[in-house]
Amino acid sequence: MANISATDVKTLREKTGAGMMDCKNALVETGGDFDKAEKLLKEKGLAAVEKRSGRSTNEGKIFIKIENKTAVLVELVSETDFVARDPGFIELGNKIAALALEKGYIEPNDELNGMVSELATKIRENMGLKRMKLLKADASDILTSYIHGEGAMGVVVKLGSDKAEALASEEAKTLAFDLALHIAAFNPLALDRSKVDQGFLKEQEEIYRKQMEQDEALRGKPANVFDNILKGKINKYLKDICLMDQGFVKDEKFTVAQILAETGKKLGAVLSVKDYVYFKVGE
Repeated sequence: MANISATDVKTLREKTGAGMMDCKNALVETGGDFDKAEKLLKEKGLAAVEKRSGRSTNEGKIFIKIENKTAVLVELVSETDFVARDPGFIELGNKIAALALEKGYIEPNDELNGMVSELATKIRENMGLKRMKLLKADASDILTSYIHGEGAMGVVVKLGSDKAEALASEEAKTLAFDLALHIAAFNPLALDRSKVDQGFLKEQEEIYRKQMEQDEALRGKPANVFDNILKGKINKYLKDICLMDQGFVKDEKFTVAQILAETGKKLGAVLSVKDYVYFKVGE
């Protein structure tokens, strides 16, 4: 029988998070081979993770990393808020974001999921890599992020310009951050009206139409009046859901489009929001 030292047991426990007796038994079973003992504990732990996999993961954090004109957003989820605040969980989220950025991963894969499973084994709680998104920019764009609170929500904005030098200004950088803040606050469904799915819009129009047909105050109205009211409702709805039409978060008297135009005018450039990504834990 191999001589199992207390130091080996302690080291194995610290690395795997398993109990002291589990670590000692694993070392005994593998003849004191540390690597084999670690593998054995992981195998047993992973089986436990599988049993927990049906439990809901409604907590978690959003992680964002931007480097070399590329941004990655990652949603890492857990069962409890306590685990979502754990340093190991936060370290894992940052590692996944960095690795995804380095290797250009655009969706969860075996390598990333394996990293999650390893921590789940150690912490003994169900967790998962729910989603991720990669956003690339070119020389005439800047990428800016905003994370709300402790990571419940995250946004990346790609701000473009017809003059790349304008994006180096503090005005442009501030605007990009404010736009990310705006998107976090209002969660627009589309960048502008051209990006709204026409099938979705048609469905919304039918809802408004049926509501209006049941409105006693509108009964007997001429068809052109009825249609104009319907168009007004659709127009208001589009203003509510399209980023360019929304009142700017820092001054709602002006739309986002107007703020972009005004800032661009000051910088002698044409600014535009090329794209954005909005992640919220649990959505």
